[in-house]
Formats: sequence, structure tokens, C-alpha cells
Amino acid sequence: MMNTPAVSQAPSSDLFGPMLRTWRRRRGASQLALALQSGVSQRHVSFLESGRAKPSREMVVQLTTALDVPLRQRNTMLLAAGFAPVYRESNLAAPELAPVRQAIDRILKQQEPYPAVVIARLWNLLQANEAAQAFTLFLFEGPPPAPPPGKGPNILQWLLDPKALRSKISNWEEVARYLVSTTYAEILADGGEPKALAFIEEIMAYPDVPASFRKLRFEERPAPVLTVDYLVGGKALSVFTTIATLGTPQDITLQEVRIECFFPADDRSDALFKSLSAARSAGCGRPTTRRAGHASIRRMPTPPCVRDRSSAFPSSPAWRRPREVAGPGGSIIPRMARPTAPRCVASATIH
Repeated sequence: MMNTPAVSQAPSSDLFGPMLRTWRRRRGASQLALALQSGVSQRHVSFLESGRAKPSREMVVQLTTALDVPLRQRNTMLLAAGFAPVYRESNLAAPELAPVRQAIDRILKQQEPYPAVVIARLWNLLQANEAAQAFTLFLFEGPPPAPPPGKGPNILQWLLDPKALRSKISNWEEVARYLVSTTYAEILADGGEPKALAFIEEIMAYPDVPASFRKLRFEERPAPVLTVDYLVGGKALSVFTTIATLGTPQDITLQEVRIECFFPADDRSDALFKSLSAARSAGCGRPTTRRAGHASIRRMPTPPCVRDRSSAFPSSPAWRRPREVAGPGGSIIPRMARPTAPRCVASATIH
């Protein structure tokens, strides 16, 4: 597949000014603050927002960089200013991204015997290490349900769906509120694209997911970390996660990829993960790789208890272009940072 700049429907050429103003206000910055951060005069910023001046392509990139506008939305603003998109949205299977895939593979392997997954925007699952596949089999007490035709597994939908993992999460309401609210905040921070907002409406349609979940509930003394507490087949375990992102992405796909690593929150959970690893070593052998078009999907041999059923993960490419469902804090000075949707309690950056 050719890796071409991501192109969305071209906005009207007179929309750049309002879009610039919207992003500046979203970042909580004055025209003066933006001018100082970008090295552009305040007068020129004012003229650009009012439409009295037209930006060059370099000016669009300069201002959107200062505002920390996501790459996907920078392309939209370039179109609004009358220029072709600059930033590519590559397939992760592309040869030029091999070093990134190798780095991700190393992280997944190093995380054993604890789970780690690779997710695209809005929780779409791309890849998982062996421990994550075994953990999924354990949570579902067998293979997970197949996703709708044309779609891959989505972790947030698994957590919210009564037919999936919801009934096995002891603190489901607390976890669901946190994840829905932070995902919604990330979507708004990334510009509130229609397809991203449609995803929020889709998850809000699950039973017992009220509109109030869009906002976090105030707690006077919150716990240091929010754990996800499972109860499966009489066995209890608690986990928290960290999220890693690429530190200097210049490709839309790479900016939106997250690597989420799971850790046990107590000794009991640690022992359970290690027992799953021991069972894997004793009876499951080595993972196999199956080709699916231009991508490969890692599949773990099915344990004897589910030998006659499907594998731990549905057959979907491990590396594929993220689905078109769009973009898991900001003042202008110091440099603004977009919030990631915390599936967890900490984040790390790969430099």
C-alpha cells in the first residue's frame, strides 16, 4: 500500500481563520501568547484569524506546531488554507516503519510475563504479546466474541459490553466513568472530529452508560491509582497500566499508536499472571504467525481447554491502518501537551 498524506474532505478556503481561533482558544492561549510561542507578530495572528491575511504553508505548520495541533488536524488546517496535506498516515506494515515495529516488538517481549497490547486511536486493538492473549482467554473463559464484520477488536467496547467483560469487573462503574470521560476529553482536545464523536455516541449507547459518564466525578480523597478489579471464575485480580507513545512522531499513524502495559496491583494478581505464564510454557508451545494480506497476525496456539474453538483473538491484521474514527493536559507557555486517554495511571514516552 502506498503511504500517502492523509486527506479528508477539503474545508472551505475561508475556514482557516476560524479554525486557528478555535484551536488557540481550546489551548487557553491569547493572541499574544500564541505570537510569543510561534515567533509571529500578534498583529499577524489577528489578521489571520479575521481573514485579512492568508497564511503560507510554512506559517500553517508554524502556528499548528505552536498550538500542538495533532498531525491529522494539521492536515485539515492545511487544506483549509488551500494547501495539500503534508503528514502521511502510513500502514504500520510499511518497510520504512520496520525500526518502529522492531521497537514495539521488543517492548511487548520485555513485558512478559505481564500483558501488553498495541492500540490505535480509540482503543482499536492492533497487536498483543503472548501474556495478553493468555490474559484475554482467562478473562473471557475462552475466546472473546468476534467483532462486527469489517471491524477489529476494541478494548473499550469489551469493557463496556454486558456480553463481554463488564460483568467480570467488580468496580465497573468507577472504571467505566473514568475511561469514558477521559476518552471524551481526548476527542475534544483533538478537535472533536465527527467520526470520533460518533464513536463516543456508540459507546454511550451501551446499557447503564449515562451521559454523566462524560465527566469525571469529584472525589475528595482519590486513590493513588485506579485499578481494574476482575473477578473471574472465583479468582480475583487487580491491574493497572502504563501507556507508552512515540516521542517524536511525524506520521499520523505513529502519533496515534499506544503501547499499553499491564501490571499486577497486588501479590495475588502477580501470582496469577505468573501461573498463566507457567501454564503457557507447559502446554501451549511457541506462538505462530499467520499472514493476512500485507500484515501478519500473531496467534497463540489454542490451549487444550478451547482446542475446538477459535483462537484468543479474532482474525484481524496485527498491523493495519487505523480506522477512520479519529483521535488513548494545555497552556501555550510552557509547551502545551494534549491529554492521552488514560486507560491507566501513568504514561511514558519513547524517544
